[in-house]
Amino acid sequence: MTDGLMSKAATMEIPINGAGDTGSLPEDDGLEQDLQQVMVSGPNLNETSIVSGGYGGTAEGIIPTSTVKGPAVQYNTSFPGLRLLHAQGSGLHPPHPSSLATGDEAARGIAVEKFDIVKKWGINTYKCTKQLISERFGRGSRTVDLELETQIELLRDTKRKYECVLQLGRALTHHFYSLVQTQRALGDAFSDLSQKSPELQEEFGCNAETQKLLCKNGETLLGAVNFFVSSINTLVNKTMEDTLMTVKQYETARLEYDAYRTDLEELSMGPRDTSTLCRLDAAQSHFQSHKEKYEKLRADVAIKLKFLEENKIKVMHKQLLLFHNAISAYFAGNQQQLVQTLRQFNIKLKTPGAEKPSWLEEQ
Repeated sequence: MTDGLMSKAATMEIPINGAGDTGSLPEDDGLEQDLQQVMVSGPNLNETSIVSGGYGGTAEGIIPTSTVKGPAVQYNTSFPGLRLLHAQGSGLHPPHPSSLATGDEAARGIAVEKFDIVKKWGINTYKCTKQLISERFGRGSRTVDLELETQIELLRDTKRKYECVLQLGRALTHHFYSLVQTQRALGDAFSDLSQKSPELQEEFGCNAETQKLLCKNGETLLGAVNFFVSSINTLVNKTMEDTLMTVKQYETARLEYDAYRTDLEELSMGPRDTSTLCRLDAAQSHFQSHKEKYEKLRADVAIKLKFLEENKIKVMHKQLLLFHNAISAYFAGNQQQLVQTLRQFNIKLKTPGAEKPSWLEEQ
């Protein structure tokens, strides 16, 4: 059927005008579809000619395509091969093979590096997990520094107790703030009633002054308690937490050290052949590096625990003295002593109606 159609196409005259239009063709849907199929599936025909009579056709059926404007083939440039043909046809040069090889080598190097990182992480995780399970079931041995372990447990217990004090201090601040606000509202109510009740003006006025004085002293005490709570919060959630982060790093290093120590001991007890000696040397190198890391972190933890204890004593001595003096002066009604206590510890109270200074004044 195709031969018949192609023979039929060879005997047809296809007039082409100067603008590249083919004019009006005889209506033959089968012929049109076959020609479209040949053109779409074939190569770029811009520089060739179409032989419509097949390989053995006559010259009468040749259509010179140099007079046809525009590409004769619609192709998809998403395929690499067609992109290359398109670049060659348009006068562009394809990438140099050396640049492609350099890019491939760089990508291959990055992939190998990532694979090595994942491999090392997997081996280390396996060894540490094995060591941890052995310790939990009582089969493996672990390195213990009794003095350091005791100090670490004492620090964790102290942190839990200080967190309880911090929580209670915040609760005291919240409740006392509500008390001060209630006293302020009560003083305003007494002052308003003293102006509207002439017969009770003196009594309402006295109570209004008392509540305002209590409110003022309460705000002063609230400033001292807030300073106390803020200092405890810094000690617990920053200073102690920083030391405990170093402790966690130390414990991880201790687990890795014991894992590689156990691995080295197992290899040392095995047969000594060539492959085993190579593995033994590698295990010895890993063990030495983890041993140095463990000893360094152990020294860091010991130093931080020492400085933390000194800082804790210094901070708490000051804060406990402030809290005691402020509470005693407030409930004794000694306003002068209360103000003196805040000055002693350099605590500045914010004026209720004071505006925040501009950024120029803060410079």
